[in-house]
Amino acid sequence: MWDNGLKYGLVTRVLHWSIATLLAYQLGGVIVGMVLGETPLTEAWGSEHKATGLLLFILAVVRAVWGLVNLRQRPAAHRELIGKAAVAGHLVLYGLLLVVPAIALVRQYGSGRPFEAFGLTIMQGGPDKIEWMTKLGSDFHGEMAWVLLVMIALHIVMTLVHQFVWKDGTLKRMAG
Repeated sequence: MWDNGLKYGLVTRVLHWSIATLLAYQLGGVIVGMVLGETPLTEAWGSEHKATGLLLFILAVVRAVWGLVNLRQRPAAHRELIGKAAVAGHLVLYGLLLVVPAIALVRQYGSGRPFEAFGLTIMQGGPDKIEWMTKLGSDFHGEMAWVLLVMIALHIVMTLVHQFVWKDGTLKRMAG
């Protein structure tokens, strides 16, 4: 269940792959919507965007807390520059996984409308429309999501480098 110096534990792996799957679904829906425009498929997919984002946010918070709890037990990063770059890259990924949906939640509150997901009212809307909150979300949510997509692509590329160039077993430690 716990991470150790040789591999990531079951909880870390389940969180990682759950987040990866939801991100693929979330970002895939956005990209398909951009390519196809408004269709019944993209409207249905898009109708789940907020709920999926909320689930991603919750899992990212749990993943960040779990990572901090396991910090001393995790497999060690390389001590050279490449290891420091890997740590920095992961911190940026974690940060974006938290900030992108947080900004959407701020925008939602500022819209004055309630936020409903999974048949529940998650958050009542603000009493009035709050312009700076909606502007923050409109200006940064999508742009930061594209930065997150770039970081995910780099993460995948580096996983492939670890697997096929350096052959150091990094993927095996995360895949289980």
